[in-house]
Amino acid sequence: MAKSRGRLYLWMCLAAALASFLAGFMVGWFIKPIKETATSLRYHQSIRWKLVSEMKAENIKSFLRSFTKLPHLAGTEQNLLLAKKIQTQWKKFGLDSAKLVHYDVLLSYPNETNANYISVMDEHGVEIFKTSYLEPPPDGYENVTNIVPPYNAFSAQGTPEGDLIYVNYARTEDFFKLEREMSINCTGKIVIARYGKIFRGNKVKNAMLAGAIGIILYSDPADYFALGYTQRGNVLNLNGAGDPLTPGYPAKEYTFRLDVEEGVGIPKIPVHPIGYNDAEILLRKVRMHVHNTNKITRIYNVIGTIRGSVEPDRYVILGGHRDSWVFGAIDPTSGTAVLQEIVQSFGKLMSKGWKPRRTIIFASWDAEEFGLLGSTEWAEENAKTLQERSIAYINSDSSIEGNYTLRVDCTPLLYQLVYQLTKEISSPDDGFENKSLYESWLEKDPSSENKNFPRINKLGSGSDFEAYFQRLGIASGRARYTKNRKTDKYSSYPVYHTIYETFELVENFYDPTFKKQLSVAQLRGALVYELADSKIIPFNIQDYAKALKNYATSIYNLSKKHDQQLRDHGVSFDSLFSAVKNFSEAASDFHRRLTQVDLNDPIAVRIMNDQLMLLERAFIDPLGLPGRQFYRSILFCVYISMFSFSVLAACFWIASFFEVLKLRFLGRKS
Repeated sequence: MAKSRGRLYLWMCLAAALASFLAGFMVGWFIKPIKETATSLRYHQSIRWKLVSEMKAENIKSFLRSFTKLPHLAGTEQNLLLAKKIQTQWKKFGLDSAKLVHYDVLLSYPNETNANYISVMDEHGVEIFKTSYLEPPPDGYENVTNIVPPYNAFSAQGTPEGDLIYVNYARTEDFFKLEREMSINCTGKIVIARYGKIFRGNKVKNAMLAGAIGIILYSDPADYFALGYTQRGNVLNLNGAGDPLTPGYPAKEYTFRLDVEEGVGIPKIPVHPIGYNDAEILLRKVRMHVHNTNKITRIYNVIGTIRGSVEPDRYVILGGHRDSWVFGAIDPTSGTAVLQEIVQSFGKLMSKGWKPRRTIIFASWDAEEFGLLGSTEWAEENAKTLQERSIAYINSDSSIEGNYTLRVDCTPLLYQLVYQLTKEISSPDDGFENKSLYESWLEKDPSSENKNFPRINKLGSGSDFEAYFQRLGIASGRARYTKNRKTDKYSSYPVYHTIYETFELVENFYDPTFKKQLSVAQLRGALVYELADSKIIPFNIQDYAKALKNYATSIYNLSKKHDQQLRDHGVSFDSLFSAVKNFSEAASDFHRRLTQVDLNDPIAVRIMNDQLMLLERAFIDPLGLPGRQFYRSILFCVYISMFSFSVLAACFWIASFFEVLKLRFLGRKS
């Protein structure tokens, strides 16, 4: 009896001990993650602060000076040397890898022995005036060689002769006005247009459609606030195709190529740029002399990586182009210098033992100025992998295009992250000492939709994010300093794409302290860090829902001028607004469930992150825009439909797509 009581007592003690252990275990189970989460959050923020603090304005200045000493046009030996220099520095900074990736693409250069120019003819066909094809070099650059003269890359060859017609900006509406209101026919004529308002390649396309046999482009002081400067630039109409001879495929040695005559978007008429001083004289019969040559040329991207420690199969990409028309101190090298300082700062973190959760890919793209070729070819070569694994793409083109305030263009998924990070970065603006970048940005450029937030623009096209956002559906963003949009009405900075875009211009006029470029570096770097190292990807889908509602409302308001046509065809916006409403409800439900995720369960975290990562892909139409198969992002299409499409056609198309979209990728099933 005593023995059995002893056993019972022993069992009771064991049960009590077990109960006590289980109680302690359960308390620890539920409390420990909270403590660890708070601790890890503080650690996460401290690492970001170290990253941002590592960046120095003097380093950016040094990189910019080094990279702009010589011209570095795509396809030239000097640009390859610059690529190798960047590669060597990335290895020195401590990246896990840094390699050159080449492609063989179609590029276009002036004929070295047969210069391009425009001449004025008298009634006997004698040349009485010739435009200059050389520019006097800036002070200090007199001995620099291999400076390409002003030209428009991919112009057709030819010497067309004819009467000259001024066509303003060569927009569709400009040609309509000439033909319908002024009874002026451009068929068989040479037209002259000023830069600005639309991409130069679209000007050429419109001139061709109007029957012109050649087009001359010039920079008007009203648009560029300067006299005499001549802007270089390509005049392709690629619509996201990449290399004109290998649309949709990487331009490697094994790739089938179209004949040059069949190349995508290559103009069929001669095009040539001149300065305003010459443009004033061209008021009579002119002859164009354009002898550019197209040739397949090897270009080189530099690709560097930091391998992720937890999710190496998830990528965050920071990329910007390296090539420029001449010295390119603003476009793109202010961005190249910023990229270099960001890479160096990440390298310093790595030297102290830090590794990101996800893989970070750094890219120095080649041949952007010839049609976004380097970035697009790499995207085409790695399309399947990138669509399956990429979290986001952050662009690192020019870090300044003005010196007034910050400008951000990005997917709505990034709005909250951008707001958060700019509140933690010091403003470089005069009069905003001890204030944040967010505060100066908000005061100088508030949103037109909500004055409580600074303006964030929609992503369009025109830089290396295009293939990633528009074609592959990868969340993307860009940030740089810009002009005062209220007072500065010129199209771009005066020396855009000219020989005068030098280091001294940046140092003396745009950013003498280099603090504005430092702020851009800190924002770009912090974005990459948060996207690569946060346990939950810092995207906000509810902001996307709000943006979709705004876009749908804008399209609806624009359509009112076609109200009768819509009724005649039985078109209703009910399905569009219904889909947006469903999306908004799903977004709210998703974020509610996100707050309940067990952050210690890697599978649960992975499931939610995959849904966040793939959200942008849900807005990809695999068929693309009508006539623009490589523009596939519906968000972008809603934007350009207000300007490029007939609104009526856009209404049919967008409403249909949203009805199909519904709740894709946001449902409860993973």
